[in-house]
Amino acid sequence: MEDTDNQVLLESVNGKGIITLNRPKALNALNLTMVRQITPALQEWGRSQKMVIIKGKGGKAFCAGGDIREVTESAKAGGTLHQEFFREEYILNNIIGSLRIPYIALIDGITMGGGVGLSVHGRYRVATEKTVFAMPETAIGLFPDVGGSYFLPRLEGELGLYLALTGYRLVGSDVHQAGIATHICSKELLDFLEQDLIGLGENECNLEGIEKVLSHYGEKCPEAKKPFTLANNMQAINRLFSGSTIEDIIQDLEKDNSDWAKSQLATLRKMSPTSLKNTVKLLRKCRRLPLSECLTFEYRMSQRCCETHDFIEGVRALLVDKDKNPKWNPARIEDVSDSYSDTFFCSSKK
Repeated sequence: MEDTDNQVLLESVNGKGIITLNRPKALNALNLTMVRQITPALQEWGRSQKMVIIKGKGGKAFCAGGDIREVTESAKAGGTLHQEFFREEYILNNIIGSLRIPYIALIDGITMGGGVGLSVHGRYRVATEKTVFAMPETAIGLFPDVGGSYFLPRLEGELGLYLALTGYRLVGSDVHQAGIATHICSKELLDFLEQDLIGLGENECNLEGIEKVLSHYGEKCPEAKKPFTLANNMQAINRLFSGSTIEDIIQDLEKDNSDWAKSQLATLRKMSPTSLKNTVKLLRKCRRLPLSECLTFEYRMSQRCCETHDFIEGVRALLVDKDKNPKWNPARIEDVSDSYSDTFFCSSKK
């Protein structure tokens, strides 16, 4: 049995609040207990501390995502966990996005799904050469949530939509080059960076002082000098993922007929057709909305996903039975009607 009291470690050192996600065997996957420990701490620290640092325990992951197996089991059984978890997780995401003091996420290792929500809305995100970022939700019948509808459309060109639809993994310096991390640091020096931040004095503990520390470690990081691995594909991404609907994007990829386009089509055909259609609609709808409004849309969609087939089926196929053979319904993009997709964006089920 897990010790639920110690899944998050909270401490205050030299006027700095430090959050440590402490489920290393579960890759620090986020659950409702953890959300309920972090939220009040942030609310109090926003008034009493000079900054917040959040990190993951174990060296393999910052946070690999939300603990969604429990969520789908609740939905199937008619429970309320799926309502509580998404609602309270998104409230936490919004608190992070509106925090008045600097919030610094040390995103070493796997940073996906719920882990992205715990980091990307803060002022600073520090990646290492071991950081692995992805939003793989279309593969499980969900959508890029935890504020994905806010930050993804704000990346360069159509990069955010590309990442959202394909679940493409960014590694190391790519996370920084893409604009998801604000800084980068060698993994072996990350503890020293943290201690330098904690050691900042009263007159240094401001944005200028923090950025001086972060930039110092970035300059010493060999990973920072690597080129962006998607640089040669950005022109194609911007051209072929610019459609206003998933049908347009599929059509453009088919017309292009390059090996790269064929590879993207093969990836998309593995994903939930409903998720793909909803994801394009969501990111197009939210590209100019504030975070709070984006999260409102996402909560409506999360609850609808828990009422319908694909999310529960995707979790079964990839995380429970692990046969990696989900049976999507509808099975084809052309069978996902506009009226069905629209129900995911309504405040009440129609």
